[in-house]
Amino acid sequence: MSNKLDRRSFLGRTTRSLLAASIFPVTSQADRSQFGGVLPDAQLGGGASVGLSDPLGIFPGPHEMVESKGHFFLNEGSTIIIPAAASENDQRLAHSLVEGLSDHHGVQPQVRRENSLPKDNPFVLMGSINNPLVHEFCQKHRPDVTATNPGPEGYFLHVTDHSIVVAGSDDRGAFYGLQSLRQLIWKREGQLRVKCTQVRDWPDKPFRGIYVYLPGRDNIPMFKRFVRDFMAPYKFNTIIVEMNACMRFDSHPELNEGWVEFTRDTNYSRRNYPPGPLHDREQNSSHQDCGDGGFLEKDEVAGLVAWCRQHHIEVIPAIPSLTHAFYLLTRHKELSEVPGEKWPDTYCASNPKSYKLLFEVMDEFLEVIKPGMVHAGHDEWFAPYGLCPCCKSKNPGEVFGNDLIKVHEYLANKDIKMAIWGDYLLESVRGKGLRKHVTHDGWVYYSPGAMTARQVEELVPKDILIFNWFWSEREKGRSNEAQLDDFGFRQIYGNMQPDIQEYPERIKRSTIVGGAPSAWEATNEFNFGKDLMYSFLGCSNLLWSTGVMEPAQLSSIVQASIPRLRRDLSGETLPSEAGDVEVIPIDIAASFNMPLRQSIFTIDLSGMRTGRVTTRNRVFDLTSPGAEGDKTIVMVGTEGETPNPLPREVQGIRIGEDATSLLFLHACARPATNKEAYRLIWDMRDSADLLGWYEVVYDDGLPELIPIRYGVNILEWNWRRRPRRGAYCYGADEVACGRDGKDPISLFAFEWQSPRLGQVIREVNLKGSKGFRGAVQGFENAFGKVITENAVMLKAISSVKKRG
Repeated sequence: MSNKLDRRSFLGRTTRSLLAASIFPVTSQADRSQFGGVLPDAQLGGGASVGLSDPLGIFPGPHEMVESKGHFFLNEGSTIIIPAAASENDQRLAHSLVEGLSDHHGVQPQVRRENSLPKDNPFVLMGSINNPLVHEFCQKHRPDVTATNPGPEGYFLHVTDHSIVVAGSDDRGAFYGLQSLRQLIWKREGQLRVKCTQVRDWPDKPFRGIYVYLPGRDNIPMFKRFVRDFMAPYKFNTIIVEMNACMRFDSHPELNEGWVEFTRDTNYSRRNYPPGPLHDREQNSSHQDCGDGGFLEKDEVAGLVAWCRQHHIEVIPAIPSLTHAFYLLTRHKELSEVPGEKWPDTYCASNPKSYKLLFEVMDEFLEVIKPGMVHAGHDEWFAPYGLCPCCKSKNPGEVFGNDLIKVHEYLANKDIKMAIWGDYLLESVRGKGLRKHVTHDGWVYYSPGAMTARQVEELVPKDILIFNWFWSEREKGRSNEAQLDDFGFRQIYGNMQPDIQEYPERIKRSTIVGGAPSAWEATNEFNFGKDLMYSFLGCSNLLWSTGVMEPAQLSSIVQASIPRLRRDLSGETLPSEAGDVEVIPIDIAASFNMPLRQSIFTIDLSGMRTGRVTTRNRVFDLTSPGAEGDKTIVMVGTEGETPNPLPREVQGIRIGEDATSLLFLHACARPATNKEAYRLIWDMRDSADLLGWYEVVYDDGLPELIPIRYGVNILEWNWRRRPRRGAYCYGADEVACGRDGKDPISLFAFEWQSPRLGQVIREVNLKGSKGFRGAVQGFENAFGKVITENAVMLKAISSVKKRG
């Protein structure tokens, strides 16, 4: 097997080729609560419902859950009780619930100290079994909650019409009970409520992580929202943060300056990997988008770490060592394993000065973060071997093993554990001996294969936690994890995906302690939103509750969760959801130019509903067929590799409103592609296919352009008939528009906020793209092929009116 397979290529290959095992959790009331209501809450003009109005329920699905009749109502008169001598954790739980209710629902319950449980008044109580009020409740009502039952991180949630009680086996358990409670809160008929429920729940795996890059300064608020409003509710407890030179160094400021120059040179050269390697040989994973290409101050990093720990998330800094050492060598090229490269990626493991530099940098990270574990990289050792005069006579497996020993001993002396990627511990993954490569200009070089089994047994400390990203059956995954087990390592599934084959059987191996999906792209809402919700939510469910879902089922759950996910990650409430608003349909029938059936792309929307459709606060008018002859939709063509017979634009869709926002109800004709942002690092937004754009023109002639990108704010009209693995639309909400469920028709509601309040929008022009080239399938330093022709179909526009 070639040793040039990398983490991200593996991830892309497996996500395109794998199908989930057909294994489902046992059907129960808990499962129905979790998975019911996956369709949007849409309502017809006559009042008939489409989909369910209940919330999605607790996700990941709890192990035990029983619902009963009745509700607990939350309002200004509600009381959250804490002990008279409340612990810091008790107070934090109460304040967290108050903040969430206030921010999202405009309700501010009171927090009151009590010496005992109230006899008559309704109350909310949250805490671990060490909380005296929780202990009193458990004594009186006999839920068997102890430090070992349900167990570490486990909780009991009890909701009646008189009380809500969260009882955790420990502080983390109480915290996760609060997260489940948050997911059960919903509003109906103007009242905030929680359905009467009993939940007993605990995690399946102790290590539930996500691998991310340190955010840039502008994305610190988003990172904090991601921790508080995504990782915590979905019960992740570990975040692995790749650092590089993205924190200011006191001992080596030249590395910060070098990092900025390195990222600029790479991006300004329009490359995924830096310019200047010998003979343009392949380098990998330069990660110039870490820290958004800049660096944070130490107090900013310390603040992020404190924020994570406040939300019961441990921080593991990823400090790449030996390989992916671009950040160390930008201004210390004399330490490179490959002399003469512009931006070297591997340090010489035979030069003591390499370790002096590494450990001085590492010390600054350790001082600020104070971690219990460091991820030290050690993957993708692709550098030519034998060019360095210090190393060329040495066995590469021994060089690799001795480097591991040095880093491990340094950390162990500080009582810090170590993790690495495990690919170079297995010959089944990286091959044996030196591996031959030939560059485009014919230069021949050799890079190291894996350590031998004997070298692994003799050199590598067995308390290193192995991140196993080679778990696919295509890569002999079960054999690989068995070999790691035989060596004596504990492991997690690195680059984890929701469709690991035969997952329930494989996780019975006691040395597999968890998993972590990865975000190999800049930490921002756009990237995480469009690329990672499917992976993150699916892995959350596996790690907590072990439930394996078919891709279509998981895609449906993700799409139904999008309104909440988008609100939480963006930190914004859209105008249509902001309380007392009036949403009115705009008559665009005069601009319709196509019928509901179109042979060019085999489009058949004849089964679409007519009249008004409401989804939450949004109202759309689905004009009846025949209103403008046989033309009942606006359609423009996207011109790809071949000409498209459809018109490229429709001008002058009349608006005539000072709208707070416009809502577009649209879909595309066929699937397109939304590739991961890391495939086009210098132009990440174009990693999602551009199908067209709206040109919003104000009365004074100034236009605003709204890109229409696949997977960002549009999907195909028949998406629900065959939802593809991982396909969802982060920026728009699905609206079920078919007359029945047999042949569903999906349109997608996208809301755009006017940046010029008080200015009248004269019209909207819809235009299709021409010759768009987005990301490549791999990681080449180039744009991909011209996309396939497509069409954008606009059925309705509504506006949020000015108040008053």
